[in-house]
Amino acid sequence: MPELGLADTLGILRQPEIRPRSSSAGLGLTDLYVSSQRENPFQADFAPAPTHLIVLHLNGSVTVRRGQGDATRSRTITPGGLFLQPAGRELSVELGGGLDTVHAYLTDQVLREANEGRPVEPAEELGVTDPLAEQLIRELDSVVHHWEPSARTYADQLTGMLAAQVVRRHVSRPAASAPSHPGLSDRQLAAVRDLIHDRIAEPLPVADLASAASLSPSQFTRRFRASTGRSPHQYLLGLRLERAGWMLRTGSAPIGQVALECGFSHQEHLTRVMRTRLGTTPAAMRREGRRRR
Repeated sequence: MPELGLADTLGILRQPEIRPRSSSAGLGLTDLYVSSQRENPFQADFAPAPTHLIVLHLNGSVTVRRGQGDATRSRTITPGGLFLQPAGRELSVELGGGLDTVHAYLTDQVLREANEGRPVEPAEELGVTDPLAEQLIRELDSVVHHWEPSARTYADQLTGMLAAQVVRRHVSRPAASAPSHPGLSDRQLAAVRDLIHDRIAEPLPVADLASAASLSPSQFTRRFRASTGRSPHQYLLGLRLERAGWMLRTGSAPIGQVALECGFSHQEHLTRVMRTRLGTTPAAMRREGRRRR
């Protein structure tokens, strides 16, 4: 699938009053476009877009008006408040003050996958609070701002979680309860593991892992967790650390080379993850391996 880009968004980000800071442009994300920016006061009308927009207000309070005529609504949105605009609908909006925001644009496909393939109708919302959605958007913004190629699986996982939260909390009609799912079959799990081992040094989109199991990304993520007790990102990171540890203890390749061959962006990335997850460093692990030889 092609990358989701600025051309797929509502048009707000093209306004002269918007001062971009960072975005997911060029990162290859196919179901999500994330941007952070400073927004100065503006009033504009926008044509329907193919993506669903969630705006997280990082500061304020700021008064926002949406709609025209009798349908006009106005609300003062406080920090942490969300503005939701469904795909395929025109928008008339007026921002009454300056603030910092994060925009998350989601495809209709990723929302359908989160709703078991059924159509989803997100609600038009103005100033609602949702701590989980806020946390996910903040984390996505952080992942994009500090991008590492190995973070692709994690970004896809966060996108699916945000889509699922929209389905649970922000639809015009309540979503039907999703049926429970079994885990992956032995054959599916083996196919996924083979793919991971073959491509452990590469960024691995969740869509590629799901394809190996002949499932949609949302189905795959749920069933993978049921089988392994971990998310795809956690499982992949664990395998990368295991391989890096083995290479450090048994070989003599430079630590930077070990990092790249195990799917980390550079030596510092491997060191940071190893210290956080294992309480040690690549250099200490290498010294341990030499003592045991």
